[in-house]
Amino acid sequence: MDDAGAIASFALWYGAFLFSLTCHEAAHAFVAWRGGDDTAYRSGQVTLNPIPHVMREPVGTVLLPLFSFVFAGGMIGWASAPYDPRWEDRHPRRAALMSAAGPATNLLLAAVAFAVLYAGLSSGAWTVPPVQGLDRLVEAREQAAAWVHWVGHLASVFLSLNVLLALLNALPCPPLDGAAVLAGLVPALRHPYRALRGSTIAPLAGLVVAVLAVRTLYYPLLQLVLGWLHGGVIG
Repeated sequence: MDDAGAIASFALWYGAFLFSLTCHEAAHAFVAWRGGDDTAYRSGQVTLNPIPHVMREPVGTVLLPLFSFVFAGGMIGWASAPYDPRWEDRHPRRAALMSAAGPATNLLLAAVAFAVLYAGLSSGAWTVPPVQGLDRLVEAREQAAAWVHWVGHLASVFLSLNVLLALLNALPCPPLDGAAVLAGLVPALRHPYRALRGSTIAPLAGLVVAVLAVRTLYYPLLQLVLGWLHGGVIG
């Protein structure tokens, strides 16, 4: 890939990543606000404007995505939305709903991308490529306009990326969202969850679990999704 192609690919991935992450955190903030905690609302995070989210977590939203793209060929990172722990103590089920809102939003984005890809395949605008990749789940016909190619790439990235974000954030390991959902719904888990969340090993444990999940769960899950889409798999 030449320099221009690499820059265009990075722009495609980063645009999809930042939008998906912004939607994820905005969903957390919105549900918390509607549930009675205006902490994130007052910090300006009930918004699809990525700037407040980037300002809060520049390493997770800018530096790590750039690093992971250059050295791993993909994109990963993080962001966060503040909340009041006292509100969480008073309303654990509302807090669980807040935590679930992020990965649920990624599932919704993945479903929209799936629908776009399915519609394009059904209409004949795209075909199943002989060699698939995370940004090439479909292939435009040779005579298609350039924008048709790029929409296929963008929808492919959105689907691949949001399946990953939904999966990782659903894992029941602090500091991932799935652990907070379980703690909010199961009273017996709240104290262990808070102890783990406040420990220094929680971020490292979350990273290890995320890496293992990518290796053991993500690609089989994506293959299942692609089976629904066009019967193909990513090798």
